[in-house]
Amino acid sequence: METLESSTQKKVAELERMAEVLVTGEQLRLRLHEEKIIKDRRHHLKTYPNCFVAKELIDWLIDHKETSERETAVKLVQKLLDHSIIHHVCDEHKEFKDAKLFYRFRKDDGTFPMDNEVKVFMRGQRLYEKLMNSESKVLQPREEEGVKYERAFIACDFIQWLTQEGEVVTRSDAEQLCRRLLEHGIIQHVSNKHHFVDSNLLYQFRMNFRRRRRLMELLSERSPLLPENYDSPFCLRKQNHDSKATSFLSVSPTKEIKIISAVRRSSMSSSGSSGYFSSSPTLSSSPPVLCNPKSVLKKSVTPDELLTPGAPYLRKTLTIVGDAVGWGFVVRGSKPCYIQAVDPSGPAAAAGMKSFLSNERDSIHAHLRHVCQFVVCVNGLNVLHVDYKTVSNLILTGPRTIVMEVMEELDL
Repeated sequence: METLESSTQKKVAELERMAEVLVTGEQLRLRLHEEKIIKDRRHHLKTYPNCFVAKELIDWLIDHKETSERETAVKLVQKLLDHSIIHHVCDEHKEFKDAKLFYRFRKDDGTFPMDNEVKVFMRGQRLYEKLMNSESKVLQPREEEGVKYERAFIACDFIQWLTQEGEVVTRSDAEQLCRRLLEHGIIQHVSNKHHFVDSNLLYQFRMNFRRRRRLMELLSERSPLLPENYDSPFCLRKQNHDSKATSFLSVSPTKEIKIISAVRRSSMSSSGSSGYFSSSPTLSSSPPVLCNPKSVLKKSVTPDELLTPGAPYLRKTLTIVGDAVGWGFVVRGSKPCYIQAVDPSGPAAAAGMKSFLSNERDSIHAHLRHVCQFVVCVNGLNVLHVDYKTVSNLILTGPRTIVMEVMEELDL
């Protein structure tokens, strides 16, 4: 069959862009509520509920390294105002100003415009979250003709789930709903060759609604659908590609993006090399950690070796509470997996997780002891005989708090 017409694809691209702005704005709103930037405020004896002060928001964005310049921060928030995500409390200012003016998220005062496109988007997002939180296996990574697709489902299975969950009355109603989701860019056929039909064809949600968005993405003209690298969902990624002094964040779609931790990465700074980051000032003596480093072990270890009585390994249990940008570690290897890198200021490091450095790095820091921790269990499930992709998926689809058992080599 022919691919979708170019005019339809252009409309879908516009809807995708709108959807990214909505998700980014909602994630920001939840963070601001969590950190009490949004609160009731008084001015001239009048109380304005659920407001933020423009100048304070700009300060907050800079402090949290969403941007380094006030002018850029104003442009970012203006994007939200242009898309009716926020507004001046009295609707007197159509341009966002870096001043002591009160603004409010329209979702907080019930003035958000619910047109047809927004309604379809919110329906799609709700279905996505419902699928992710259910025990159903409808939505999962799937392969077709040797290509792996994330957030994928078989059409007839999805329709069956919609009817069973009471989302629709008949299979025909479910098919019509899925057609609207496809036309609005929420789902697509994996190779974009078919409209939606009740069949065994493979479709996928185009967006990962739980991916942690950065506000700087709002100013990007490229496609909002970032290519996904499933190499590891915990890789240390560059925070600002335009700055010579780069830093890295541990970025991961969390189970509950709405649950925000007060632990941030504001203390992270550059190490002077675009390939590395350094930790917070209190850990400045620590060696830099490679961004998504290559997997190089000094020697291979089997599960049987780890579990042999008297083996030189110590079992430890780590409880890691993810924050708004992830858990802060890189997992690598297969049968067993091991911890490749750890963000020194992240939740994993705080829980006692330690990183392994490759041979190349060891030759530079030969005087330091590099601990290798092998992953034994995740949330009570033994993972000694699986690869890192399976471990990654297990963590991503699990709760925000993960309990990991690791085997650490003894210092003999």
